[in-house]
Amino acid sequence: MAFESLSDKLQNVFKNLRGKGRLSEADVKAALKEVKMALLEADVSFKVVKQFISAVQERAIGQDVQNSLTPGQMVIKIVNEELVNLMGSETTEIQLKPATDMTVILMAGLQGAGKTTTTAKIAGKLKAKGRKPLLVACDVYRPAAIKQLQINGEKQGVPVFSMGENHKPSDIARAAIASAKKNDQNVIILDTAGRLHIDEDMMNELIEIKEAVEVDQTILVVDAMTGQDAVNVAGMFNDKIGIDGVIITKLDGDTRGGAALSIRAVTGKPVLYVGMGEKLSDLEQFYPDRMASRILGMGDILSLIEKAEIQVDEEKAKELSQKLRKAEFDYNDFLEQMNQVKNMGGMASIMSMMPGMGQLKDMDIDEKAMDRVEAIILSMTTKERTNPELMKNASRKQRVASGAGVDIGEVNRIVKQFDQMKKMMKQLPGLMGGGKRHGGGLLSKLKLPF
Repeated sequence: MAFESLSDKLQNVFKNLRGKGRLSEADVKAALKEVKMALLEADVSFKVVKQFISAVQERAIGQDVQNSLTPGQMVIKIVNEELVNLMGSETTEIQLKPATDMTVILMAGLQGAGKTTTTAKIAGKLKAKGRKPLLVACDVYRPAAIKQLQINGEKQGVPVFSMGENHKPSDIARAAIASAKKNDQNVIILDTAGRLHIDEDMMNELIEIKEAVEVDQTILVVDAMTGQDAVNVAGMFNDKIGIDGVIITKLDGDTRGGAALSIRAVTGKPVLYVGMGEKLSDLEQFYPDRMASRILGMGDILSLIEKAEIQVDEEKAKELSQKLRKAEFDYNDFLEQMNQVKNMGGMASIMSMMPGMGQLKDMDIDEKAMDRVEAIILSMTTKERTNPELMKNASRKQRVASGAGVDIGEVNRIVKQFDQMKKMMKQLPGLMGGGKRHGGGLLSKLKLPF
C-alpha cells in the first residue's frame, strides 16, 4: 500500500517523542530531520519538504509545545495539521453546473496512467448522484481505446459517443455536445488521447478541443507509481493547457505516494480522487485530513464506515446483531461476514483504516487463509452449517477436512475459533450494539464481522 514505508518511519519518530516528558529544541530538530528523510524517500518534492519542515519547526519550538504536558503529542498534532495544509486542507469536488445546464469535462493524461478507466469511474459516480453523463471517445490513436471505453461505459450503464478513428478529436467533441443536447445529457466527459510522454502535438490537440467546445473542467490523471514524475507532469500540463484538478491512480500499489503530498503545493490544484484498485468502483474521494491520519497511523474510521455502508446490507447487519445477542450465530453467518470483508478490500485494508491498528500490519495477515476457511465451511453439510454443535464430532471433522483438501488440524482450529468468537460476542453486547445508553457501538456502525 502507498505510504506504508513513510507511515512506518514517521510512527517510529513519534514513538520516541511520546516517551519524553519535555522536549528541547534539539529534540524537535532531530525528530524533524528524520521526518525530512522519510518524506524525501517517499519521493516528495525537495522544495515541498523544505517548506513543510520549516513550517512544522517554526510551530514546534514555540512556547505552546514547550509548556504542554504532552509535548510529543503536540508535535504530532502540528505535523498532522501541516500535512493537511500541504494536501489542500479542504476536500474538493468536481465543479458541476446546475443539472439544467451542461457541464463539459476534459480528461487528460499520459498513456498508461489509467485515464480511460478513470473516465468511466467518474461517469459512474456522477450517474449515482443523479446526473446524466455521456462518455465521449476522443482517443483516435491508441488501438482498442474506443472499445475499452464502450465496454466500461456499458458496465457503468453510461452511453458512449463515438465517431470511430477517422475524425479529429475536436470535431468529435463538437458533435458529442450536439448529440447530448438532443438526448438531455448534462455531463459530457471527453476521454482524450494520451502519449508516452508530453509532446507538442498532444498539447496542441487538447488546446484545439478547448477552442472548439467550452470546457468547464480539465482534469488530469496521473499515475502514483511514477512518483515525482507525476508531479512534473502535473506542472507541465497546468502550464500548457491549465488544469482544474488531479486524479491520482494506482495509490493502492507498491508506491511511495509522494505525488499525493506534492501535487497541490507544486500546481496549486487540488487532488479530487484517488484510484485504489482496478474495479470500476475503486475510486475514492480525496480527503486531505483522512489521508494525513492514515499516513500518521491514526486510522481513517470515516472512510471505513462509508465503505461498510456501501458494501454491507443494512437488514442483514441487524439480523446478524440479533443472532449474536441470542448466540444463534452459525457457519452460514460466518461465511456471509467473510465475503463482506473481502468486498471491503480484505482484512489488511480494514485494519489499515482502524485507529491504532496500522502498527499491527506486521502480523502477516494471510488473506488466502480466508479462502481455506471458506472451503472448509462449504465442505460442511447444510445441517452442520446451521447447527455448529454437530462439528464437535471427530468423524465429521475428518470428512470436512478431506472435502476441503486441508489437514484436520485446520478444521479443529476453525471450530475452536468459531466457538471463541461466539462466546466473546455474547459477552460483549455493548461492542456490537451499544444499546440506547451508549448510542450504538463502533462495530454496529461498521457492521464488520468481528
